Amino acid sequence: MDKSESNLIIHPISTVTRDHYKLFLNADPSKKVINSYLGRAHKFELTSGKDLLGVLALINTRPETIEIVNIAVDESHQNHGLGEKMLLFAINWATEKHYHTIEIGTGSTSFAQLYLYQKCGFRVVNIDRDFFVDNYDEPIIENNLILRDMIRLKKELP
Repeated sequence: MDKSESNLIIHPISTVTRDHYKLFLNADPSKKVINSYLGRAHKFELTSGKDLLGVLALINTRPETIEIVNIAVDESHQNHGLGEKMLLFAINWATEKHYHTIEIGTGSTSFAQLYLYQKCGFRVVNIDRDFFVDNYDEPIIENNLILRDMIRLKKELP
């Protein structure tokens, strides 16, 4: 990877720019869905110098529970551990803010994401059948499969 680990910074997003929004769309192709949570989300960006490498959005879902609703790394910087870095940041941030549970949902065809989330201690707790069929206007094709179901995972925090 070209970006030095010491130059990587994760910090809050004060104003969502077009570049942020483009990255949010990489993880969630529906502007309607993104707009439904972005205004109330805790938003963060991963940068290296002036380069935007990733975005992260979390929302409070229940008392003491927070959900990662969007996590995305710029396609040209994927497969270098940046997604894991942002995921671990989210876990640590939630712990520091005294949340007891952190949750995340992903597509049943999102094999790399399912691996990463379980590697970081998340456990599968539910399958939301036909979530993507019921909530998205256009079919989503991922890994040459039509995405239908959302896999829900959670991690209990110390």
